[in-house]
Amino acid sequence: MAIELAARDFVLDQEAMGRTWGLREAERYTRWLATGHYENFHVVSFLLPKHLHQDFYNVYSYCRWADDLGDEIGDPQESLRLLRWWSGELERMYEGGEATHPVFVALRGTAKKYGIPKQPFADLITAFIQDQTVTRYENWAGVLGYCVNSANPVGRLVLYLCGYCDSERQRLSDATCTGLQLANFWQDVTVDQLKDRVYLPMDLLARHNYTVDELFAHKLDERFRGVMKEAVEYARGFFLTGLPLVGMVNRRLSLDLDLFSRGGLLILDKIERRGYDVLSARPKVSKGERVRLLISALVRNAFAKAA
Repeated sequence: MAIELAARDFVLDQEAMGRTWGLREAERYTRWLATGHYENFHVVSFLLPKHLHQDFYNVYSYCRWADDLGDEIGDPQESLRLLRWWSGELERMYEGGEATHPVFVALRGTAKKYGIPKQPFADLITAFIQDQTVTRYENWAGVLGYCVNSANPVGRLVLYLCGYCDSERQRLSDATCTGLQLANFWQDVTVDQLKDRVYLPMDLLARHNYTVDELFAHKLDERFRGVMKEAVEYARGFFLTGLPLVGMVNRRLSLDLDLFSRGGLLILDKIERRGYDVLSARPKVSKGERVRLLISALVRNAFAKAA
């Protein structure tokens, strides 16, 4: 939370925003944000070639800032205003204007070096704007439409950084990222309720004769288990569709993809094993399970290399 608050305070600090940021100073900022955040970004950096680290930090910092402006401000109208400002900074970067924020000072060279188009960056902002105005989804089409902007751009950005821009790899990456987003939704059903967000489709609840009011009351019964079983199987299908991508990229990236995919599948398995009860406790992957996932990924990678 400290990082998010620092980010929020920084955007409101007009004196800081008015200063000129040199490239090295801006890169130190994105490195600090990426390696100091509560997420396990250092694991990803460890697995990736060292020459890619700074570029990953730059892209990650953009995504982190956009996410925090959408989720950590606490006022939807203020979030919308700040997201519009962030979108303007993105436009300025791609139009060749002078960057006023350290993330864009650092990101400009990365985007140019790898030929990254504006769209995946812009799509993320679209998703975070949507979060301020849409809290219910009628069907799977609506949920997937959200994933197109909230999750899939991240995978495409990673592919660009690793030198891949073909449509087939992007298609498989989209499937994996959608699976990860759905697994996170099912893991965080009660967390999202605190923001009045429900990502389980309304028609899915209706098919099982279960209501949103019962969901917010944490009513666990066979109807809810039926909802979650269908949702888990739906998400699992995206992971299985995307898994072939692991064998279509360089070995360092394949380790990351394998870890993320298997980690997402493990979350779904844990939800299933606990009888689809995501209301009484949040299912999560332990440190020991993370180590086992890494060892398994390394073994699979070694066998693939030997073959």
